[in-house]
Amino acid sequence: MRIIGAAEDFWRARLIRVDATEELDFEWREDILYRHPVVSEADDVELWHIEAVRTDDYDTVVRIGTIRSRSEAEAMFSRVTEDLGEMTKNQFEETYLTPTTGSSDAERSQD
Repeated sequence: MRIIGAAEDFWRARLIRVDATEELDFEWREDILYRHPVVSEADDVELWHIEAVRTDDYDTVVRIGTIRSRSEAEAMFSRVTEDLGEMTKNQFEETYLTPTTGSSDAERSQD
């Protein structure tokens, strides 16, 4: 069943920064309790997720994309947000949320 309406009435977009480092949060030493490890470049440890969230069910989250660069993620988030305001619900879902026509990184998850 197709529901007609503005995309922004059904979905909202969010941009999430994820720390992707696999290093320990601290390192044990004999002479002190702990010390913070040396932080590598932000590009190596940062990922940005652009996600669509249903406005009537916040447990329904669809990942639209995962990007390593903050500026690229912000640009994509801006495009998605703009499209939410201009597209219908069906246009938005076909463009961003359908794996065959949208981003190949689209993932459905229940958070």
